[in-house]
Amino acid sequence: MKKIRLTLLISFFLLTSNFSFAQHSFETIIRGLENAEREAILRGDTASLYQLMSHKIVIQNPENTIVGFRQVIDRIRAGKINYASFERHIEKVSFFKNTAVVMGKEILVPQGSTQNAEKTITRRFTNIWMKEKGTWKLTARQATIISIN
Repeated sequence: MKKIRLTLLISFFLLTSNFSFAQHSFETIIRGLENAEREAILRGDTASLYQLMSHKIVIQNPENTIVGFRQVIDRIRAGKINYASFERHIEKVSFFKNTAVVMGKEILVPQGSTQNAEKTITRRFTNIWMKEKGTWKLTARQATIISIN
């Protein structure tokens, strides 16, 4: 009986260790993708965004408008998404099968013709990443302004 309990305990430990390790490595990947997306937005790098975002993406933006991939690219090219600085502080990454949910806070300073140019904007965000053909893609996003200074 003790051997069976010990075997079950070891099996449970090995299974949960593998799951924990896999989740940790997926989290590292998602955090890297979050940073790459943030950097692409900061640089106005639409070529990188083509790789990072699903072309079916749905975004509830801070201006309280729902937009898609084409509108994001058009707004970047028109200078309406243009930041002097952009920080993202991830507070939580959760996984549900082939979906990752990322939540946290962003602090940015718009510039040029962007709304609230030269002010410091703090907002809460939720990003949803899903696997498309084996590759993680940003599929949905919501951002809400919580302060403007």
